[in-house]
Amino acid sequence: MALAYLYFAAPTFRSIAIGACYCLIGLLIRGTAAGHLWKDKVLATTGPYSRTRNPLYLGSAALALGFIVAGHSWVGGAVVGIYFAVFYYAVMRNEEEDLRVRFGAVFEKYAEIVPLFIPRAANPARLADLHDSQQPVNFSWPQFMRNREYQAVIGTIAGLGVVALRMWVRMRYGY
Repeated sequence: MALAYLYFAAPTFRSIAIGACYCLIGLLIRGTAAGHLWKDKVLATTGPYSRTRNPLYLGSAALALGFIVAGHSWVGGAVVGIYFAVFYYAVMRNEEEDLRVRFGAVFEKYAEIVPLFIPRAANPARLADLHDSQQPVNFSWPQFMRNREYQAVIGTIAGLGVVALRMWVRMRYGY
């Protein structure tokens, strides 16, 4: 997928700059989610998890959009978009089944209140009885680090660097 994307990519300074802005939004969404996520310990229902059950994937969608824009190619964008839609939808549904098994009725109630992907305004009163007292309500930098979300930042910078290199190759050699 990455090779097909790069093959068709025709990035410009402008497309990379605009794409990087979308990527920044995606990183902020993912980072906020990672600071609220206590994997395999408690069901995350605070922060961005009060608006969407999959804020990490929502952030990844913004990252994908950023790379689509940065690549400045309809074909390359379609490759990324189709991959994201198929792969991440399957992953979200698979993880949802795991959460159903792990958290049972609590997850069922959470799933009734909070949408799968497209966020909506939180209703704190409806989520109050689902909040696990073991999970801090506020963002946690140590948890962000434990979840290794800094790797998404590094990967995004590297990816945008490769797109910039692709732009340079097109400008220098014409392909």
